[in-house]
Amino acid sequence: MKLKKLLQLSLLTAVSLVLFVAENQIPPPVPVPGVKLGLGNVIVVAVLFLYGRREALAVLSVKIVLSAVITGSLGALAYSAGGGLLSWGGMCLLRGLLRPKQLWVASVLGAMLHNLGQLLAAVWIAATPGLWAYLPVLLLSGMVTGFFTGIAAQIVVNRVKKSEK
Repeated sequence: MKLKKLLQLSLLTAVSLVLFVAENQIPPPVPVPGVKLGLGNVIVVAVLFLYGRREALAVLSVKIVLSAVITGSLGALAYSAGGGLLSWGGMCLLRGLLRPKQLWVASVLGAMLHNLGQLLAAVWIAATPGLWAYLPVLLLSGMVTGFFTGIAAQIVVNRVKKSEK
């Protein structure tokens, strides 16, 4: 990996972590466990569309691990990993099918899959099938938050591409 690219990805990972920490200071938008804005994911989506699948997976992986370390909640690692990896996989499938202006569509799918992945992890870990009752609320919140994080990621992608010219 070229040094410039490594530096850019490192900085973007740091921005993603800062957004994650800042979001943790904001009260949840609704009183449902698992519903978050997903500000740190703006950068993961942008990296996927700017650099590619492997780079987005690297940023996501570092973000997941360091987020757990920063918050001191290593138990949440399984939930974050389950949601993050399912989200990443879904967005990777859409990446090649979308035009650059449709990035938000991948973000919406990614947010919904992230919530599904976290719920799968929660049901598996807690052995509580009743948690599936949260699915409609989590999917709806994923659509809404995914749209806004997708728009933000689109702005990031456009600015980065503009600055490279």
